This record gives sequence, structure tokens and C-alpha cells, in this order.
Amino acid sequence: MKILVTGGAGFIGSAVVRHIINSTQDSVINLDKLTYAGNLESLASVSSSGRYAFEQVDICNRAELDRVFALYQPDAVMHLAAESHVDRSISGPAAFIETNIVGTYQLLEAVRAYWNALPEPRKPAFRFHHISTDEVYGDLPHPEELEAGATDPDGLPLFTEITPYAPSSPYSASKASSDHLVRAWRRTYGLPTIVTNCSNNYGPYHFPEKLIPLVILNALEGKPLPVYGKGDQIRDWLYVEDHARALYKVVTEGKVGDTYNIGGHNEKQNLEVVYAICNLLDELVPKPRPYRDQITYVADRPGHDRRYAIDANKMNAELGWKPEESFETGIRKTVLWYLANQEWVSNVKSGSYKNWLAQQYGEMA
Repeated sequence: MKILVTGGAGFIGSAVVRHIINSTQDSVINLDKLTYAGNLESLASVSSSGRYAFEQVDICNRAELDRVFALYQPDAVMHLAAESHVDRSISGPAAFIETNIVGTYQLLEAVRAYWNALPEPRKPAFRFHHISTDEVYGDLPHPEELEAGATDPDGLPLFTEITPYAPSSPYSASKASSDHLVRAWRRTYGLPTIVTNCSNNYGPYHFPEKLIPLVILNALEGKPLPVYGKGDQIRDWLYVEDHARALYKVVTEGKVGDTYNIGGHNEKQNLEVVYAICNLLDELVPKPRPYRDQITYVADRPGHDRRYAIDANKMNAELGWKPEESFETGIRKTVLWYLANQEWVSNVKSGSYKNWLAQQYGEMA
């Protein structure tokens, strides 16, 4: 099978590409615009494979999309290309509207034209897999919001595949819009689509603006570790290689028209995550003072969701997938990876990364 992966030089996209090349016999066409978050160094281990091809293309460019589909004739599309950072969407939402909504529309139209022209039996076998986020659902009740006398946080609700959408940020609103477009193209035009919504990913090759890599790298450099508000926001953490396995399961075995939620079963407060990283660094790269001393609390961001948590039972029951990594094993692997890959970090942290950090955190950057 030939799979076209949009955003394949990004964090999750590169994990998907590496998984397909390393663990299957399928071929990959990586289509990526190479914005600040796209990094081909993340694919160095597979770039020489005869089953891998790269095209630098913006998904908003319909003519280029048509060229790529005509040239490579893929059997499936995995759509991961997106602007994905909430803080950036608050300070500059236009890029999120353009890429996540207009770009998804252009891609859907290119795919529809390509799919309509496919011969039998390739047409019925084709799949368009749209990869989205749990942030489209808004947020869930926090343990602090339990009714007086209630003591069981395990009784709190989780996001399911039928949870109503209630996005809170320009980023999540743009992703919700793209989800709706995909489903509309399924219902109106019959396009064979599948949607997945995932929880927070972490792991190797993560761009250093996100919480976990930012904390690891700032800690090593002796810089403050910025924590929004009280740090009590809860996220469900999913190791990126577990997610890549799940996505491949969905595109190859998932039911057309269905939605699958993918989560790590690891609810942690942001402050707990920062503490876990500090504890690992105290063990692996000890300093005279504990890394926790570098924690700095900053003003919470507007509209910050308090809790996300995924019910991934459908993935397990229907496709036999469950995460292999616990948070404890995954975060140790992640910290060790960053310690061992300082050259990758140095290359990624040049240019726009430094400018963005300076804008967000001032002297803390």
C-alpha cells in the first residue's frame, strides 16, 4: 500500500512515517510545507528507504496537490498537517484558519477528484484518515469540582466518540471545523473518511515549544520552568510511538465513517509532569540544587481548558490497540532521548524558536 502522509515532517507525522517504514512493507509519500515545526532531521533514519518519498507542498496549494496525487497514486491519505500550538493560535489565529480549515478543504477537494477517477477495485479500498485532537471537545470536570462529599475522581466523565464539540481556543475551533468538513465530505460526496481524536502526545522529536520538551531543555540550561497558573490543568498523556501504532491500525483496519478516540490512560496535572521531569533529571544529570527550584509560575493563558481525558475503549475493543507505554516508562524514554540528541535539539532551537520563546516568556527564554 502507498500512503500519503500530510505533515509527515512534524512531531506526530514523523513518528507515523518512521513506524510505516520500519514496521510495515508499505510505502510513504511525505507531503509537508516545512514550517517552523517541520524538521526532516526527524526522518533521517528512514529517508534513504526506497519506500519513502518527500514532497515540499503546502496543502493550500490545490495545483500542487493534484500533481502529487497524479504522480504517486496513493491508496490512502493520513492527514496530519496542521498548525497545532494553542498559544500561537491566540496571538495569531489567521494561520490556523488558513492551514487547518482552508487547507483541509483544499485537500478534501483534491482527494475527492482523485478518488472519483480511481478504477475498480482501488476506489472502494481507498481511505482518507483525518487526524484530530481531543481539544475539539472543550474541557471536562476537574476533580476540584466534585460535589461536596464525593471522593472518587475515577467517577469523572471522559471524552467519548459522541461527546459534543465545544472548542475553547482558535486552535481547537479550527480543528473542530476541519473535523466537520471531513464528515460533511463523507455524507455529501461519499468520500471514505475516518476521523481520530487523540490526547496530548509526547516523546522523541517533539518541537521544544510544547510543555515536556520545553521543561527538559530549560531545566538543562538552568532557565526557569514556566508553569501556567497553579499547574493543576489535567491532560491525558499519550506516548507518540503508541499513537503512531494506533493511527496505522485505524487507516488499515478502521471502519469507514467512524471516529476513534486515542488516549494514553495517563491523566496527570501539568505540575505533576514537571515534577516527574525534574525528578528524572535529578537522577540522570544531578546539579547542586534540585531542578524543582527552577519552577516559575506564570499568568494562565486565556480560555485554558482545565481537564482532558480520553475513553479509548473503542480502539481496544474493535481494533485491539492499547498503549504499550505507561507515563513513567514513556517520560523516562523521552528524557533519555533528549539527553542523547543534543545536536538535533541545537538545530531545532535556532531562528524562529528563539524568537517565539522570547515573545512568550521574555527573559525566561
